[in-house]
Amino acid sequence: MPKFRKKPVVIEAVLFEATTKSVLDMYRFVNGLDSVILKSDLDHEKFDDLANSYIKVGFPIKTLEGTMTANVGDWIIRGVNGEHYPCKSDIFEKTYEPVE
Repeated sequence: MPKFRKKPVVIEAVLFEATTKSVLDMYRFVNGLDSVILKSDLDHEKFDDLANSYIKVGFPIKTLEGTMTANVGDWIIRGVNGEHYPCKSDIFEKTYEPVE
């Protein structure tokens, strides 16, 4: 059976942590929205409720394959064609390394 190696490409990714700042960072990363604008569009209580909901049940991400859910501890990756998708931390650590 032929074997293949993944081509070395540099990707951008953010880690989904259990904080409202992390939810803001993911919104900005996935949707290109300015986090200051997003937070100012919602009052703080509504935003905190939204962020806590994502932390508990997951953050929906529209991917090329449909909507997937990122959970706390997952990485959200921007692929080579600008697409986004979640990746479990153990797979991320086996597949990617930091770039200087």
